[in-house]
Amino acid sequence: MSSIHKSTSRDYLARVNDKEFPKAKAASLAKQWGYDYWDGDRRICYGGYKYIPGRWMPIAQRMYDHYSLRDDSKILDIGCGKGFQLKEFHNISNKIGLRGIDISRYALDNAHPDLAPFLDHGSAVELPYSDNEFDFAFSINTLHNLNNADLERALQEISRVSKKQYICVESFRTEEEKVNLLYWQLTCQQFNSPSDWEWWFSKTGFKGDYSFIFFE
Repeated sequence: MSSIHKSTSRDYLARVNDKEFPKAKAASLAKQWGYDYWDGDRRICYGGYKYIPGRWMPIAQRMYDHYSLRDDSKILDIGCGKGFQLKEFHNISNKIGLRGIDISRYALDNAHPDLAPFLDHGSAVELPYSDNEFDFAFSINTLHNLNNADLERALQEISRVSKKQYICVESFRTEEEKVNLLYWQLTCQQFNSPSDWEWWFSKTGFKGDYSFIFFE
């Protein structure tokens, strides 16, 4: 994930001091998970979240290879947004069983047309799937948006519905990275160091793989 994350330049102070969209206003709009979050002004969040062919393919290919997935594997994306990461799995093989879930109806209504039939509206806190239904489940840049009670349940749910798991969350190693994260984020509820995240994983019995994004 590091190469994708670092490809975006960030002016942390501008995010905090913007006169039209001060931090509190931008965060309030972003947490509605609607147009403003996905396709509104860049100062609120993505500023237009469009599918760029191949952008997420290296991530999909690495997961496909690392977790020994096959054409008959079933994959779940938790916090799938518009389904762009799943689209790259679909490009690897259109026989893979794909499913995505997201809390944003706007994202699902504007999802990639190839993936729209495979996307569900719902929350990571209560996944509407059977035990071990998926060979592999992943969640990228989603779980740090949950409060403590919901995070605990979500980690348990991910483990319940899948045989293998991978999650990526935002974190910090230094005071500078913590400040940068506080300045840049708009939707975070979890401000955890790597050791704090590992405490959560241990507490909930999550035994999947994980990685962190740092705001250097």
